Amino acid sequence: MANNKYVLIYTCFILSVLTLNCRHVKNEAFFVEDIIEKQPEAVFEVRHAFLDSTKLGINFKPQGNYSDIKSGIVNDRAYFKSLYESNSLKAIDSASNYLYSKLINNIVPFWYGTPWDFNGYTNVPNQGEIACGYFVSTTLKHLGFNLNRYKMAQKSGLTEAKILQSKTELKIFSNLSFDTLKLKLNTIYNDGIYFVGLDNHVGYVLIKDKELYFLHASYYDNKVLIELAETSPCFVSNLYVFAEITTNEKLVKHWIFNTVLTVPPNN
Repeated sequence: MANNKYVLIYTCFILSVLTLNCRHVKNEAFFVEDIIEKQPEAVFEVRHAFLDSTKLGINFKPQGNYSDIKSGIVNDRAYFKSLYESNSLKAIDSASNYLYSKLINNIVPFWYGTPWDFNGYTNVPNQGEIACGYFVSTTLKHLGFNLNRYKMAQKSGLTEAKILQSKTELKIFSNLSFDTLKLKLNTIYNDGIYFVGLDNHVGYVLIKDKELYFLHASYYDNKVLIELAETSPCFVSNLYVFAEITTNEKLVKHWIFNTVLTVPPNN
């Protein structure tokens, strides 16, 4: 009987410890969840430093329904086409601002956090995986550009750039320090969204108030994110090929009239 009494006491002790531990873990889980909920906006897609969406004037969080956004872009094209007939300069300028806002504030936020994979080609944000080339071609197609996202994504960075802008208008730099590259880009370009092809990678560069931000499907962080280009390990390259997107009048006109963007031969 004495032995049974000790066993019973020991069992009760163990159960009480386990119960306390479970309660502690549960409370800790709530505490962690509370911290996550109070984290600043867009922490999940920024690796090196927090980017202030308010200061940048861009949206980091998905808003609305993605399918509705794509449908709305198709419908809005008719307005710009009509405007072009009466005032082509105003139509190009307005459409440029429209495409900038739609891409950075409406399309891309749905893609933040989408897993990267070398062979990824999902057409749905955060469902499946996406490679860097497919991230660019897919978001451009969803923005309303008339292109084959498969053919574009499977080309070299230089060829992808030539789909968006003629080779004579591309800006190509090699063997430059980041500071020198940044200076040159700010001398040539205004604020806007640009395509960039690197040695073995592609993405978007956002130029905003003289600062460069790299928006891409990162093979380093294994997801779609936006980060300072200066501190991005994926932005290091011997070769940089830039094509204008939102500041490209010819490309904007192609968007207005839904012109097919053809894929040229490599090089």
